[in-house]
Amino acid sequence: MQTEPEFWAIVPAAGAGRRMGAVTPKQYLPLGGKTVIEHTLDTLLSCQRLAGVILVLSPDDERWSGIQQRYTEQPLETVTGGAERCHSVLNGLDHLAARDSDDDWALVHDAARPCVRLEDIERLMSTLESSTEGGLLGVPVADTMKRVDDDVCVSGTVDRDGLWHAYTPQMFRVGVLRAALQQAISDGQQVTDEANAMELAGYRPRMVQGSRDNIKITVPSDLALAAFYLQSGAASTPSR
Repeated sequence: MQTEPEFWAIVPAAGAGRRMGAVTPKQYLPLGGKTVIEHTLDTLLSCQRLAGVILVLSPDDERWSGIQQRYTEQPLETVTGGAERCHSVLNGLDHLAARDSDDDWALVHDAARPCVRLEDIERLMSTLESSTEGGLLGVPVADTMKRVDDDVCVSGTVDRDGLWHAYTPQMFRVGVLRAALQQAISDGQQVTDEANAMELAGYRPRMVQGSRDNIKITVPSDLALAAFYLQSGAASTPSR
């Protein structure tokens, strides 16, 4: 019988990544001899405290079959995603909830963040495992922030004090996050990440400072920057 809550990673990878302007979804683009998603999965699977990884794939995914043999001996399971990220994450949570794991922790991590550091994942877990509300990795905003109008002209300077960039993983209890996402979807809320759903449900997620090289592959220049980080060893991922 399970006595201590387990830690599970959920990786939503059902998106098309249209902003990349590529035919291939960004999670399957080549990066340093592997695909983007392989770097991400290799780092997560190297974390000894994780019980396993739930990979959420598009029902039309035809590319995962080409690399899944690398993970046949790993604690990795796949489920089908939904129309939006929030639906995909909810499907992953439903998969865990079927095991009566509401008290377990879910670490939701973007498939397109291949440079996440193992030490940051472990710091997130150790910092939040005794908390009641969970939280997420991020970094304080360092640049001057501008607000613009419809003509993309500056309409004001935003005080950056207290502003953070939100990264992933984002870590919350399975049952609580599942309920928050269900409510947000039912209310028609356009949540941009899991912390957003938790905020709407009245929770106050905690920010845990991570590394600035935990970038998300969104546009082509991000891919080149991720390659630089990985090659320099600043955000190296384990080989499997």
